[in-house]
Amino acid sequence: MIKLKRVYEPESPDDGARFLVERLWPRGVKKSALHFDDWLKDAGPSTGLRQWFGHDPAKWDEFRRKYFAELDANPAGWEPMLAAARRGGVTLLYSSHDADHNNAVALREYLEQKLPKSARSRHKPAA
Repeated sequence: MIKLKRVYEPESPDDGARFLVERLWPRGVKKSALHFDDWLKDAGPSTGLRQWFGHDPAKWDEFRRKYFAELDANPAGWEPMLAAARRGGVTLLYSSHDADHNNAVALREYLEQKLPKSARSRHKPAA
């Protein structure tokens, strides 16, 4: 099970392993206040791709295609999350205001494609 949660939302006992999947530290969050298991900067999209996308829904399909290519080229950036998902629940932490068009949404899709069907579970991010 791979869940999504904004970094500004409180930790929950059912979060499982919590991974920050942003290349940049989220604004307004103190490192001492965020509870997470690992910050996987390399799981986030490259700076160029992130800036090109700019959370424009019209670019979403192309963003996902390019982002998946970046992930394919760097399995070390996402393998810890996949291993944790095979063991139990995982929560991907993101900072975007757009809950439908962000790298964590795309990353969850990418990771779920790598999991056996029995381990997949779709969840909407908490409101």
